[in-house]
Amino acid sequence: MIRLRDVTHAYEGRTVLDGITLDLAEHRVGIIGANGSGKSTLARTLNGLVVPDSGSVLVDDRGTRRDPHAARRRVGFVFSDASAQILMPTVAEDVALGLRHFGLGPEETRRRVDAVLRRHGLIDHRDHPAHLLSGGQKQMLALASVLVTEPDVLVCDEPTTLLDMHNARVIGRTLRALPQPLVLLTHQLDMLDGFDRVLVMDGGRVVFDGAPEAAIGHYTALMDARQEGADRARAEGGAV
Repeated sequence: MIRLRDVTHAYEGRTVLDGITLDLAEHRVGIIGANGSGKSTLARTLNGLVVPDSGSVLVDDRGTRRDPHAARRRVGFVFSDASAQILMPTVAEDVALGLRHFGLGPEETRRRVDAVLRRHGLIDHRDHPAHLLSGGQKQMLALASVLVTEPDVLVCDEPTTLLDMHNARVIGRTLRALPQPLVLLTHQLDMLDGFDRVLVMDGGRVVFDGAPEAAIGHYTALMDARQEGADRARAEGGAV
């Protein structure tokens, strides 16, 4: 379980997380919200990529402030831009990079790498240049490079943002089939079908926490109200 207690964080004086307290224990949790709502920063606190200015994040009762490396071993993180996550020249080398601190021999490393590449449709590309893969293949490689470490929980920050419809659906099906608990940030609301719980973020706070349909309804109403306010302000500003 991941527990957040009164988590607050700011960038350059602007508060992006404002006193968030949560217990994340469900198998599939979605997080939605407009750009700038704080959801990506919240996601990064879950494995210690961001240590909050105040409050605490506990992963299996171990604080990310005191032991961020332990949190990152337990909570895998997939970014929206797979190219930023690919660090090694070839596909196999990039996946193997995640195992470098596991103390595995060459044979076991190769076995694990090939197993995860085969499972995610990349085995025929194991020795290919990683940055020459298609967009969908790069995102699958980024996912495989995290899954090879066998994290207890997976956090994905808008993993389909840069993908076409076909590849977005492939990634969506892959994520739904994973045995690990998943925290998914997404603007593609249909990906949340069947999730256990969805959080709506706005202004650095969780403003709704419930079932997918209700959460999406709340988010849609929030965005509609915001658009109506912007339209009204423009109309009043243009009035003579």
